[in-house]
Amino acid sequence: MQPFPVVCSTLSATHLATFLQQQYGFGAGATCRLLRAAINHAYLVTDCEQKYIFRVYSYNWRTELEITEEIGLLRLLKENDIPVSYALPDPRGNFIQHIPAPEGVRMGVLFSYAKGEKVLNYSSELHYKLGTIMARMHAVTHNLPFNRVQYTAPVLLIESFEKVKQFISADTEEMQWMKKAQQQLLQQFYNAPASSLRTGVVHLDIWFDNLNIHNNEDITLFDFDFCGTGWLLLDIAYYQLQLVNTEKEPDQHKLKLDSFLKGYESVTPISEAEKQLIPAASVSMYFFYLGVQCQRFENWTNTFLNETYLKRYITLLVKKLYEHYQLPE
Repeated sequence: MQPFPVVCSTLSATHLATFLQQQYGFGAGATCRLLRAAINHAYLVTDCEQKYIFRVYSYNWRTELEITEEIGLLRLLKENDIPVSYALPDPRGNFIQHIPAPEGVRMGVLFSYAKGEKVLNYSSELHYKLGTIMARMHAVTHNLPFNRVQYTAPVLLIESFEKVKQFISADTEEMQWMKKAQQQLLQQFYNAPASSLRTGVVHLDIWFDNLNIHNNEDITLFDFDFCGTGWLLLDIAYYQLQLVNTEKEPDQHKLKLDSFLKGYESVTPISEAEKQLIPAASVSMYFFYLGVQCQRFENWTNTFLNETYLKRYITLLVKKLYEHYQLPE
């Protein structure tokens, strides 16, 4: 009897350790441990005192070209002294490994280890430093040619909304609100003065879960899986979205947001047109990532992707942020 087809498997960490020993020449004592099973699976690899992260991409999630572009971007950022976790080749010079998983061939990449730990709430000084890092990164990626997704208004707001509609009726009160908000956000995007908005490669997922802090000083960015091209303000907007969630006390929120923006503008200015569009872009990030959850719900670490979950998400997160920015009804 043939094995039943699967959508997403979790590769054995024990067998991956043996595979990585063979592919990268690690010692016989090298170990591998699953850290996170989400859209992509991340494994902690330890060889003597040296640590690495091995990412296994979900089947049919990224093409080999897209992964190659991500690897090249990380190399470019590293060469420009942007603190990022970067891809490492095997002894034959290959960056991408091909693994015959039950669902099909999955690709894996070994990354340098980001020292430190994830910190939910960190000082205003570190927010300032992160602002400078993001601005320096944007200085490198401004107008950079990049062969990956382009984050346009339709991608962020229209395509994502269609994915959500597969899981919740468009007639619900929450989805009716989302539809009205979508039209308001699209109008702001289409009316924005394009000549005043910088474009380039964006990370699109910079928040506490995708950076490590070492000795309360050194910051390293990682997980560029959603990198693509678009307005550079999208990174600022996403960071501000997350700050609303992590800093509930108004004074601390203002202090840390101001510090982040001051750090950013110590490197490069944010135009007035960009500042005006950041609130709409922040809410649009929720549209986009809610669409991702619905698109890859079998990989997402959320076993309750149903109408109740989506209603709560829209009401408690999307609508709340919309009201926080006092966007038009």
